[in-house]
Amino acid sequence: MSMPPVAPFDRAATETAVRALLTGLGQDPGAPELQDTPSRVAEFWAERLAGYGVDLAAELKTLPGDLAPVPVILERIPFVSTCEHHLAPFEGHATIGYLPGEGGTVGLSKLVRVVQAYAWRLQVQERMAQQIVDALRTHLRPAAWGVQLVAVHTCMAHRGVKTPGVPVRTTLLGGAWELTPPLSFRT
Repeated sequence: MSMPPVAPFDRAATETAVRALLTGLGQDPGAPELQDTPSRVAEFWAERLAGYGVDLAAELKTLPGDLAPVPVILERIPFVSTCEHHLAPFEGHATIGYLPGEGGTVGLSKLVRVVQAYAWRLQVQERMAQQIVDALRTHLRPAAWGVQLVAVHTCMAHRGVKTPGVPVRTTLLGGAWELTPPLSFRT
């Protein structure tokens, strides 16, 4: 599942847009308490959207040597992402794992970086889970894989139905784990 290319982050345009937003909200962007806000907001979004610049092929470069093909599962990797529909945060944790196959094994921190790379984009949870699976399958070619995201969405908690604290669970399993997943992926 590929996404269209993303233009480079334009800090000046972002600051201009924040000034316009403040004005649209009836605020004076030149007021002493708000004059640095456009710069701070631009910096915030530059960090929040840094995932677009991550080279996943470099992150998922396999380790040298012949390692035993044992399941590799990281549980409860925290993440914060941004709902593309409301620009509101959603946060939770990911469980990500694979059974090495012909593609080999990667360092554990690389799996965390894959979660972060997709979380630090404008996102929906279902697509994020699929993108993580696609990255594992493309770069590692595992015998089995699993991704589970559990998150709370502020767009649901603070607007619309205003129902805080309701977790959303998205689970994708494949290969040898599709029918008999490890305990970490059972709900």
